[in-house]
Amino acid sequence: MHLEGSCHCGEVEFSLTSAHPYSYQRCYCSICRKTQGGGGYSINLGGDANGLKVKGRHNIAIYHAKMRDEEHQQAHTSDAERHFCKLCGSGLWLFSPQWPELIHPFASAIDTPLPTPPEHTHLLLDSKASWVQVQAGPKDQQFEQYPKESIAQWHERLGLVR
Repeated sequence: MHLEGSCHCGEVEFSLTSAHPYSYQRCYCSICRKTQGGGGYSINLGGDANGLKVKGRHNIAIYHAKMRDEEHQQAHTSDAERHFCKLCGSGLWLFSPQWPELIHPFASAIDTPLPTPPEHTHLLLDSKASWVQVQAGPKDQQFEQYPKESIAQWHERLGLVR
């Protein structure tokens, strides 16, 4: 599916192809919550990094999240790059060198109408803010950490590969 997205002020526009366009994952980690907002969670899609086209790239800044290790009382900087508009602050996409073939656009930045997922996966609930109430449907799955099922596997399991 061809996806087009933009920031709030319109100074950054982007497009890419996604074989996995259902916005089903709701991430409740502190990074997504604090950088994306949106009810205490954010939603990432999967897209082809090689086909990413960007207009207004000079208006993009990158944030590398600080990862806190409570057990060892240490912090390190994530390799993952959270791209956002440096003019209006809109989150655009995440790129991780672990999966160089993928871009994970934030559903909140996509302007193309997205298909409605038949179920949701709520993940990283162990770092959910106390004020957030998970609104899970009867088919939804919930995980304290990451699920074993990838974005691609979820789409395949439900027969939603395009």
